[in-house]
Amino acid sequence: MMWKLRLRRLLFKKRVEGTALQQCWQAPLPATGADWRQVSFLVVDAEMSSLDVNEGELLSVGWVVVERGAIVLESARHHLVRAENSVGQSAAIHSLRDCELTDAEPGEQVLQYFLEAATGRVLVFHNAALDMAFLNRVSRQAFNAPVLLPVVDTLLQEEALLRRREQVIKPGDLRLHACRERYGLPPYQGHNALLDALATAELLLALACHRSRGKHFLLGQLL
Repeated sequence: MMWKLRLRRLLFKKRVEGTALQQCWQAPLPATGADWRQVSFLVVDAEMSSLDVNEGELLSVGWVVVERGAIVLESARHHLVRAENSVGQSAAIHSLRDCELTDAEPGEQVLQYFLEAATGRVLVFHNAALDMAFLNRVSRQAFNAPVLLPVVDTLLQEEALLRRREQVIKPGDLRLHACRERYGLPPYQGHNALLDALATAELLLALACHRSRGKHFLLGQLL
């Protein structure tokens, strides 16, 4: 995993010189053989106007840090992103209206904040492919390069666990609220980037504690 990141970063090295992305990449990548409690995570969620990265726009990003196996609440951040087009019917899902995004910050500025928070950390998402597609689009616009940071996907972790148990995966079984429910985590109000990031952080702790059972549990087993 890490060697692939290093190799891909080399391909974009000249493009990102002098940028915030280069500064982010200068932090050492974590060791996959480290216990998960020794790793610093940035748990992230995003809201967008469409699930199709070619049609939708990034509307908001929320994140929180997990250090030493605990959520650092004072690290929680939520940023609205200025939209170029109307959010349309997607407002019914995330409750973000056009008028709230008119004076929001540009995507490139929010990306700068994100990269500062992500430096030296492993990213965590629930359904990383979707969120990273939008973050990478903004990054390519700003730096002509993708983000290229290590990523843990709690959705894929849960899917792998259910398959190892030979359980039938029904529609909805891998949604964030359903995954939380299996660990006895309380219900929450979804479709807000920060609340979803916090909910994902709790899920990360629950699944890591469940799988480690108090013993050494490697970062590489989460990637």
